[in-house]
Amino acid sequence: MHTSVPLLASAPDQLLPARELMAFTLASHIILVPLGVALPLITLVMHYRGLRHKDATALLLARRWSAVMAVQFAVGVVTGTVLSFEFGLLWPGLMGRWGDVFGIGFGVEAWAFFLEAVLIAIYLYGWRRLKPRTHFLLGLPLPAAALLGAFGILAANSWMNTPQGFSLDPAGNPTDVNIWKAIFTPMFGPQYWHFVVAMLLTAGYMVAGVYAVGRLRGRRDRYHRLGFTVPFTVAAVATPVQFVLGDAIARSVFHKQPVKFAAMEIVWKTDTRVPEYLFGRLHSDGSISGGIKVPLLDSVLAGFSPNTKVVGLTSVPADRRPTAVQATIAHWAFDIMVLIGSALVLLALWYGLVWLRHRRLPESTWFYRSAACAGLGSVVAVECGWIATEVGRQPWIVYQNMRVSEAVTATRSSTLWIMLGLVIVVYLFLFGSLLAVLLKLRTRWRLADAERASGPSADPPESDGPYGPRATVRAGDGGAAPPSQGGRP
Repeated sequence: MHTSVPLLASAPDQLLPARELMAFTLASHIILVPLGVALPLITLVMHYRGLRHKDATALLLARRWSAVMAVQFAVGVVTGTVLSFEFGLLWPGLMGRWGDVFGIGFGVEAWAFFLEAVLIAIYLYGWRRLKPRTHFLLGLPLPAAALLGAFGILAANSWMNTPQGFSLDPAGNPTDVNIWKAIFTPMFGPQYWHFVVAMLLTAGYMVAGVYAVGRLRGRRDRYHRLGFTVPFTVAAVATPVQFVLGDAIARSVFHKQPVKFAAMEIVWKTDTRVPEYLFGRLHSDGSISGGIKVPLLDSVLAGFSPNTKVVGLTSVPADRRPTAVQATIAHWAFDIMVLIGSALVLLALWYGLVWLRHRRLPESTWFYRSAACAGLGSVVAVECGWIATEVGRQPWIVYQNMRVSEAVTATRSSTLWIMLGLVIVVYLFLFGSLLAVLLKLRTRWRLADAERASGPSADPPESDGPYGPRATVRAGDGGAAPPSQGGRP
């Protein structure tokens, strides 16, 4: 009999729909996270360039990116709030027993969210109403607020992976909570910096990809060159750093969560001189089909020596480790993430070598095709990273302290499936609305640019500089007519 069959048979009926609902909402929300965490920093880099060099094009780009930042933040508020409610509604066992230990992370994230909302509002408001230097300085706390939000979420997640900072009473409930130990767990540092740099390079490639597409379509003006260069440079610098951080976090998992590492590398038995499998499928009897086998490589990567001992899945009982299917999912997600990361390193090196040798952007069409795909590839890599993290931890929701099946809600499975269907419909509407708004902004900005290029007779909204008085709007041009001298204003 397949070893996962008894485990699935003993699981509550509501476990599968609860997992699917949480997975869908998290996978949807994480698409917006890179822009929420890193776009403020990229926007301020462009803003600083515009002020320092008195560059109207850079200021125009920064102002437009701030509008995109506000729109995605509004949608992210909705998807993030849904996730917050799901922790309590879908996993009451987790929050009821362990909320006092790791809930501080969610509190920090909530405060960061409100702070970021206020700062975004001030930044948007200040474009035409504040002095340039004052406006820029008021925008500087934005990246810090975004990083603080990431700090809270990653503190909670890293605690779930390496829980500490508490004692257990005879009934198994946590007592004597040490907040600092609960926040700064062994996995917090590796997870946090790996995540932050991932958000930075993903946002950079996403933004640069828009202008790479524009270049492929023949738009080679300074507006598109600058819109591509700044975010792509930020992402290209972050990419090799992320590759090093990725290796560091994999090594941390090897030491702190050896069974998860075994799942990510589909290692069945504890041994030395363990080969590395690129993709492949693990079966319940420990055999592996498909994939590319590289002798000794897994031991070398784990401990820099072929004699490094790698813990296998069979080192723990079957009910305390991922199933063969879950291990295969985590393994594929990890390999896809590494493959995309390696491709991005090559793309960044291509860009850097051309810049160092010729002090210009690459001219190759294939480079810009690759750059246009880099944003999507980065998002896929982020999704795969979370899949490897969460699926590889199974069956634990709190590693070695609480199983997922012990934390799930008692709500009927049919109700949860209905909820999943409703959430899918609502999210399709949300993301469809987000896309519609972004396309509307793009159309408006292109029309404004075309009107400005047509001559001084037009007064499009974007023809004003970001600072100083607005242009006078003539009556009959769609603006409000000035009030009469004797009439009501």
